[in-house]
Amino acid sequence: MDAQLSTKSNRRSARTIELKQLRCAVLASSSGSLRKAADLLCVRHSALSRSVAQLEHLVGAPLFERSPAGIRPTRAGHSFLRRANTILEEIDALVEAAGDVARGCSGALCVGLCTSVSAGNLRSILSEFVHRFQRIEVAAIERSPTELNKALRSGAADIIILPGRASSTDLEARALWHERISVLLPTDHVLAARQAICWTDLLDQSILLAAPVKAGGLEDMVEAKLLMQGITENIRRHHASRHLIYGLTSIGLGISFVLDSDIGAIGNDVVSRELHDDRGQMEVGFHAHWLPGNGNPALRHFLNLLKERYPSVSPLGE
Repeated sequence: MDAQLSTKSNRRSARTIELKQLRCAVLASSSGSLRKAADLLCVRHSALSRSVAQLEHLVGAPLFERSPAGIRPTRAGHSFLRRANTILEEIDALVEAAGDVARGCSGALCVGLCTSVSAGNLRSILSEFVHRFQRIEVAAIERSPTELNKALRSGAADIIILPGRASSTDLEARALWHERISVLLPTDHVLAARQAICWTDLLDQSILLAAPVKAGGLEDMVEAKLLMQGITENIRRHHASRHLIYGLTSIGLGISFVLDSDIGAIGNDVVSRELHDDRGQMEVGFHAHWLPGNGNPALRHFLNLLKERYPSVSPLGE
């Protein structure tokens, strides 16, 4: 029973040890003198000596041998102070890491996208961000706009970048860059000889689009245009990724559509030709979307970079 009470008493005492007591003892050990340690900490010698004595009382053993020449750790003190120093280093690292995250110097950022990063503005933005903030872990998820919207609301993504603007009115948004829309054709296709292709040229063509669950914002806009032109009967939907659609185009199953940023990811068996309407070259504007309540400091840095790169455009809705 006495042994159990003693153990409980030791546990209660251990919980009363303060970090400042550990710091005083560790610094005193490295200085070889209580007075030197007190000078380094800018405290009175008596206060530091009292702190070390309290620590020894809580530990239940002397940590130092004292002499007119200074102090040196006892056998028990050497073991205790070595572990105390490790604990203090871990706590300092923990505090520094938490501060870095709060300042956005480290942490994590998840970017949702539905277009390639093989070339173009999105690649440039991500590359520059990674270069500037090397201690922030950047992850990317590629999904359809609908799925990206869900990821944003669930917290799986901090920001999403889409061709076109999401219809949700409760999201913050910033207009970014524009990219041209081109028609993708097999190299031996009859339309490959043209430099520009109009919607009316596609009246008798099989048009390959990804299924809605796989489609990006480009497919939705293209389908709307095809509907206006009365060409919807030519659409062939495939439950496939954008890059597989490009592969199906290369073997002659039909034609498809590509953005500037995707051109670098297509093979040599296809060619791209400008898509024109009555106003000229067709383009699509990209937008960034994020939840207004997202307090991730890494997101703040990313938004500042977008503002820096596209200063002439204010966040939509401001």
